Amino acid sequence: MTSDSSTFVTAPTAEAAVDRLAELHQQASSALHDALKRYVATRTEPSAAERALFRYPELRLTYACQGEVPTSTRAYAKVQAPGVYSVAVTHPAAFRGYLLDQLKPLIEDFNVKLEVGISDRNIPYPYVIEQGDELSGSGVTAAELARVFPSTDLSAATDDIADGLYDWENADPYPLALFHAARVDFSLRRLVHYTGSDWRHVQPWILLTNYHRYVDQFIRHGLDMLRDDSRFVRMVLPGNVIIERGMEEGEAQAIIGSVLWHRFQMPAYHLISEDGHGVTLVNIGVGPSNAKNITDHLAVLRPHCWLMIGHCGGLRQSQSIGDYVLAHAYMRRDGILDRVLPPNIPLPALAEVQQALQEAAALVTGDKGEALKKRLRTGTVLTYDDRNWELRWAQERPLINLSRAVAVDMESGTIAAQGYRLRVPYGTLLCVSDKPLHSEIKLPGSANAFYERAVTQHLKIGIAALDLLRCQLNSLHSRKLRSFDEPPFR
Repeated sequence: MTSDSSTFVTAPTAEAAVDRLAELHQQASSALHDALKRYVATRTEPSAAERALFRYPELRLTYACQGEVPTSTRAYAKVQAPGVYSVAVTHPAAFRGYLLDQLKPLIEDFNVKLEVGISDRNIPYPYVIEQGDELSGSGVTAAELARVFPSTDLSAATDDIADGLYDWENADPYPLALFHAARVDFSLRRLVHYTGSDWRHVQPWILLTNYHRYVDQFIRHGLDMLRDDSRFVRMVLPGNVIIERGMEEGEAQAIIGSVLWHRFQMPAYHLISEDGHGVTLVNIGVGPSNAKNITDHLAVLRPHCWLMIGHCGGLRQSQSIGDYVLAHAYMRRDGILDRVLPPNIPLPALAEVQQALQEAAALVTGDKGEALKKRLRTGTVLTYDDRNWELRWAQERPLINLSRAVAVDMESGTIAAQGYRLRVPYGTLLCVSDKPLHSEIKLPGSANAFYERAVTQHLKIGIAALDLLRCQLNSLHSRKLRSFDEPPFR
């Protein structure tokens, strides 16, 4: 199967290109959805002409270098060599803002031609079924549908570009973006499954945590924002439960009490703003597998930043319960990404994120200078895949000693590695909840007292850091995350 060149038309502006992509995607999705409904009702298979409609739209960018290549400090919206760049696109209407942010500077700085047409990639039928109601009670099995309609092709849903496995020297055309439409659709469905809410609710500023207590505080913060004259307009809870600004306190509390968050493995909570720069909190649970899983899928939304805010074990005698650890480096002993990003690859600290976290800690705690240094320790965070690593202390001690690690957890190194790998700015601010090497372990009474004191302040620091980063968006997407061979889109 090949792209139908006759369908490609030149788009004079970025807006026109996105409009055409949205139109073609709507036509293809509707045609596939209608054919599915007809088959379920009458077992009538689609014709060859109909099948030709079941394809993703494609965006092409042709760069004809004329003279010197424009110089820019931007980490994205650049073309590295003359040629044709392309990508199949899904849900262009929902991704409109992102697409325009990539295309407008490209058009301004480079001599490029935009074209939009129909790709050679089929839309798998599961991606046009929103709730499954279309198939309920029909007696049609998934295996039968896969014989009649295009089904999920995992060979098209890869991370080859992100992982440096793409053959750029022999590519024709070059990739325009990190993720192809099939990879994006794959993750969008996974996000709904794991988080319990529509992927369209996920905001570009993301907090990841490993304790449900942060959720309670995030909901309280959201209610405060919706009561105040803030930029936030609604909060979406798992199950797509919505609390609107101006809602009565009693009604809001009743809605919160009805949320069955435990039905979802990694429930997400979304504080949505008028300006499109809201905040999402995801309770990822414990462990590097969960951390990789959710960030694999969040990455296709191209968020501006994700921050890990959770608890850790302090490794230094000088630390106190409730102190903060700002990760400047990561020692990865989780093993979860070793095949695609070996642990000897350094993960750079991103200056903008580090500064924002430190400034936010000063603002929220009120501490400065030496007082802040006593509470905020910077250094290496060690991430394990074994919660009971203490049982191997004799074997692990020499390595921990050499690394100069100041804290240990089970997610931060994985989340940072995923940010580096998938070109999403990242950072980590942890709170010391115990000191396993110094006989200060979590006991029920002391742990509850600690949580009550620490969680509210910690969450406020994370949100304040995102607010600071939002004001310096142009410099946030660091060139440290870009390799030699990169697609133009971030």
